[in-house]
Amino acid sequence: MPEIKKWEVVRMEIPEGCNIILGQSHFIKTVEDLFEALVTSSTGLQFGIAFCEASEPCLIRRDGNAEDLVAAAVRNAETLSAGHAFVILIRNGYPINVLDRIKGVQEVCGIFAATANPLEVLVFETGQGRGIAGVVDGFSSRGVEGEDQVAARKSLLRNIIGYKR
Repeated sequence: MPEIKKWEVVRMEIPEGCNIILGQSHFIKTVEDLFEALVTSSTGLQFGIAFCEASEPCLIRRDGNAEDLVAAAVRNAETLSAGHAFVILIRNGYPINVLDRIKGVQEVCGIFAATANPLEVLVFETGQGRGIAGVVDGFSSRGVEGEDQVAARKSLLRNIIGYKR
C-alpha cells in the first residue's frame, strides 16, 4: 500500500499587481493551449505559464508574454513540483476574464485557485511523486458582513469595478 512520506505547505509567489491561477492538466500540449487561450483573451493581458510535466522527461514547461511572470511561474512550479500542476500569473486582467477560457482547454482537469490573495498549497509526497491536496486562499473569516459592509461591497462592484451599472 502506497504511503504518504511527507506533507508540506508551499507558499506561492504572486508579484505585486498580479493574480495567480493554479490548476491541473494532463498533457504536454497544455502550455501551448493555455498560451493561446490567454493571448486571445485581451490585448493588454500579460502572463506567464509553467506546467509540471508528470511523464518522462518530467520537465517544467513554460511560456508567456511577460518574461518576469514566466520566471515567477517557473519558480512556483519548481517549489510545487507536483504532477501535471500548472501555474499561471496574470497582470492587467483578472481571473474572471480568463477562467472560462482556461477551463475550456481540453487538457485542463480542474482549477484549485484563482486569486490575488496570499496562496498556500498543501502538497503531499509519496514514493511516486508529489500532488496537491488543497489550497489556503487568503485568510480566515472574521465575522458576518453588516449593512455598511454590504453597501461597501455593492459600491466596489458597481462604481469601482463597473459590474452591473
